[in-house]
Amino acid sequence: MTGIHEQPLSVVVNGTPATATVDTRSTLVDALRDQLGLTGTKRGCDRGECGACTVLVDGRRVLSCTMLALAADGREVTTIEGLAGADGALHPVQQMFLKKDAFQCGFCTPGQVMSAVGCIREGHTSSADEIKEWMSGNICRCAAYVQIVDAVSGAASAMEAESR
Repeated sequence: MTGIHEQPLSVVVNGTPATATVDTRSTLVDALRDQLGLTGTKRGCDRGECGACTVLVDGRRVLSCTMLALAADGREVTTIEGLAGADGALHPVQQMFLKKDAFQCGFCTPGQVMSAVGCIREGHTSSADEIKEWMSGNICRCAAYVQIVDAVSGAASAMEAESR
C-alpha cells in the first residue's frame, strides 16, 4: 500500500529495469540518489541553474532537479554510473576528462560529463565556441572551463574516428 502522495516508478536505469515508490512531488535527482542509490548524480542548486544533476533521459540531456521523477516513468535514464562499458572501460568522454585534467574538485564532473555526452551526440562540437555555448548550462566553481572544452572536443574527435 502506498501513501496518498506516493506512486510506483518504473524506469530503465543504465540498461537495468528499476522500480521504486516515490513521492509524487519528488524530482528525478531525488529518486536516483535516495530511492535507487545512484549517488553519482549530484544535487547542486536544486533550481536547474548549475547542471550538476545532468543525466540523459531517452538519450537527451535533462536537469534531473527540475524533472519530476514520475515524468521519467517508462523511460530510459542514463547516469554517470552507466557510461562505462560492461568491462569497466571508461567512456571516451570520461577518458578525455582524465587526459585533459578537466576536473578540479570533481563535484560538477558527473554533470559535465553527461552534458558533454549529450552535446557530442547532438552534434554541437564543431568549434570551441559552439562547445562553450552548448555546455553553458553547466557551472564549474573551480573554473576548469578550458580543460572541459578541450576534453569535449577531444572526445568528439575520438568518438567520430571510432565510428568510421
